[in-house]
Amino acid sequence: MSAMEKQDVNMTSLQSQLDALAAQAYDQLPGTLLRQLQLPIEQLMASEAVSKALKVGERVSDFTLPDALGNLVTFSTLLQRGPVVVSFYRGAWCPYCNLQLRAYQQALPQIQELGASLVAISPQTADHSLSLMEKQELTFTVLSDVGNRVARQFGLVFTLDESVRAAHKQVGMDLPVYNGDESWELPMPGTFVIDQSGIACLAFVDPNFTQRLEPSTIIAKLEKLRPVQASKVIK
Repeated sequence: MSAMEKQDVNMTSLQSQLDALAAQAYDQLPGTLLRQLQLPIEQLMASEAVSKALKVGERVSDFTLPDALGNLVTFSTLLQRGPVVVSFYRGAWCPYCNLQLRAYQQALPQIQELGASLVAISPQTADHSLSLMEKQELTFTVLSDVGNRVARQFGLVFTLDESVRAAHKQVGMDLPVYNGDESWELPMPGTFVIDQSGIACLAFVDPNFTQRLEPSTIIAKLEKLRPVQASKVIK
């Protein structure tokens, strides 16, 4: 991406980019295929799956996952340094996820200035995570949650119905290839801000994968947390 393109991305809200991508899909994909790709959204909404997701005020259990290079990263260790922004995404194959991760990369300096760290988690294997990092030029931690163990702790996991798997493969979403198993499980995209005590103080989960949390909302929450974190250090 050129410097001018990066500047244009910075000036445009994440959601407006996602909306433009969704509109492009409506224009380019056959109606039947589009319907099958959207069916999981309707199923998740009908089952009220979001009600099972981690909520503000709830504690996050500790976990350890490998990063893109195979190094183990432990959540409680990250918390020792400050608040942690945890973002679950579907995989490198998801254009909406790529837009989100790119936007979060642009916001990373502000996140770090506020004493927080950022980790992105998906069920894809470490090799695919590494390819994603290199392609999107990501410098924050990307973790592989193969089997969705941690995503399950956050209440995000669902299974794609067999009736729509062929449609997903048709557009490059071959989950067994990316995730290394035949479960066809995914996390609902979700982003959480966790304070140093391990409590979620911001939680955003939407069954509609075209909806993601704006970086500005994350930064605003971290700014409110900063005085609290500073007082804890002084004590």
